[in-house]
Amino acid sequence: MFQNYEKRLEVTSLFQPQASFLNKITYIYRKFQRMMNILLVEDDQRISNFLIKGLSEAGYNMTLADSGEKAREFLHTYDFDIILMDIMLPGLDGMQLTQIIRFKGNYTPILVLSALNSPDDKIKMLDMGADDYLSKPFHFEELISRIKALTRRNKLSYQKEDQYLSCGNITIDTDLHKVTQNDKEIEFSPTEYKLFTFLMENKNKVLSRTQILHKVWGIDFDNSTNVVDVYISYVRNKIDETEHKIIHTVKGTGYLIKD
Repeated sequence: MFQNYEKRLEVTSLFQPQASFLNKITYIYRKFQRMMNILLVEDDQRISNFLIKGLSEAGYNMTLADSGEKAREFLHTYDFDIILMDIMLPGLDGMQLTQIIRFKGNYTPILVLSALNSPDDKIKMLDMGADDYLSKPFHFEELISRIKALTRRNKLSYQKEDQYLSCGNITIDTDLHKVTQNDKEIEFSPTEYKLFTFLMENKNKVLSRTQILHKVWGIDFDNSTNVVDVYISYVRNKIDETEHKIIHTVKGTGYLIKD
């Protein structure tokens, strides 16, 4: 794991008990530099050492939180471009922290780095609002690629000209992550929202299950999984299609939304 940096590992005072204070000073100083700010939430010192050294050398500004509680404090005070998060943390774990972050309306991309690698673990975290999931151990180059992809995707979402997406009597406010039908708000889970928004962004275009899996879940699942069909049914159960059908099934291909 992190073969490129293991031999050059150096333990510095950054990882000692005074790390919280040093992180704050470092963040304030680096905020004036045009470099990407990453919050790393990891309690394993060996792994955090690898990541901070490697990502710093790759040109990223790193802030370390070795617990969910510290991460919550940092997120209350500072803005970050992306969050790298372990699941198994002392006290407030990664699942609880992700829920808190999204509940507060913070949509900073979250990339989960975890030794838990079953499909159920991945789906659960993505359902809670994480954007991507990378199982340990992993190649450092893949981590860099995932970071670039997530931040690029997030940047493009802010550059969109249309804040509102609509089809019939349904409207999505992409700034507020709010879906309404006949002016009544629909309560979607984070994954349901991502799925429905993706369909709306591609209105009148057929999307395959593979495209949906890649875009919404961000992980290469086995094509035999029925997770897309399950979540389509969740979304359908929350919208009113009595006036006209909104989500159409294209047999053997996928789904589309039509006006």
